[in-house]
Amino acid sequence: QVQLVESGGGLVQPGGSLRLSCAASGNILSIYAMNWYRQAPGKQRELVAGVTSDGITNYADSVKDRFTISTDHAKNTVYLQMNSLKPEDTAVYYCNVDVELLLPNGGRADSSRWGQGTQVTVSS
Repeated sequence: QVQLVESGGGLVQPGGSLRLSCAASGNILSIYAMNWYRQAPGKQRELVAGVTSDGITNYADSVKDRFTISTDHAKNTVYLQMNSLKPEDTAVYYCNVDVELLLPNGGRADSSRWGQGTQVTVSS
């Protein structure tokens, strides 16, 4: 059983900043990767940023040099620092975590889990 709790969304003006957080808890043995996706109305969900357990990061071209993904392994938490926000960044942002789970029977399984989403609105 895994829970992902997202926070940090809100309404900001263009050029402003927000920091999103996603904390994972539950029967997690290890985390392979942590990612942020977003989905705007009428558009497909897209990968915004991701980081692997060995520290490799990747970003969508549209957010490079503006967003930074980071993790706190001790807290099983991933952050997305968003600077110089633009109206086109408006979307629901979803945390996604690739994890190895401890099953009730003592076995293990790999799984991809999603947070509930947090709304980011950039508007003047």
